[in-house]
Amino acid sequence: MELLKGKKAIVTGGTSGIGREIARTFAENGADVVVFGTNPDNAKAAIEEIEKSKISDDQKVESRIVNVSDMNAVNEAISAILAEWGQVDVLVNNAGITRDNLLMKMSEQDWDDVMQVNLKSVYNTCKVLTRPMMKARAGKIINISSVVGLNGNAGQVNYAASKSGMIGFTQSLAKELATRGVSVNCIAPGYIKTRMTEVLSDQVKESVLTQIPMKKIGSPTDIAQAALFLASSMSDYITGQVITVDGGMVM
Repeated sequence: MELLKGKKAIVTGGTSGIGREIARTFAENGADVVVFGTNPDNAKAAIEEIEKSKISDDQKVESRIVNVSDMNAVNEAISAILAEWGQVDVLVNNAGITRDNLLMKMSEQDWDDVMQVNLKSVYNTCKVLTRPMMKARAGKIINISSVVGLNGNAGQVNYAASKSGMIGFTQSLAKELATRGVSVNCIAPGYIKTRMTEVLSDQVKESVLTQIPMKKIGSPTDIAQAALFLASSMSDYITGQVITVDGGMVM
């Protein structure tokens, strides 16, 4: 398919897991893609995989090593991309980490790290791209939140706060940019099979399945397909929404 032919996309946290699958799906639909990450080995592997999904030789696929919690680093990276490509049509904020613990045992550093990577990064990327997108009177911003941001989860007050904050940020920015042709939406994944969830014990996984009406854990492809919809013209009249992709956990 060519749903994103000619579009330019940035995917943060795009070197592994959900982010890599989103980037691969975008390339498979004709987009030029830049993935942001912090691990050079993961970035190299991601580019090799994404390259295989391109539908034309003239598509560009690149990686940048960027600490998305650092405004200066984000500004420098996105400014360079704008100078090279002339535009960015789609931004996917997928970068995220966990530092799980009960609040009484959670260190201040674990709180700060999660908020910086998961939430401040969204401020950083959107702050840099808002003006050029408004000027172009077009753009799609897709923030990858979590069902934990909707319902909370014991042992994840930092993660839940960051993901809930992302939802409020999304809805507020959507109202600011709606008249300029820029849409801002959230995807809230449920339990998805990634390295982050693979470390869970079999007992925990069984417990998780009891909460999912579909009785199965989702895949990165499930999230990537939702991101493709929001990045394409099929979603042009949708903004400020939270789409849960969770097998029915939240309804």
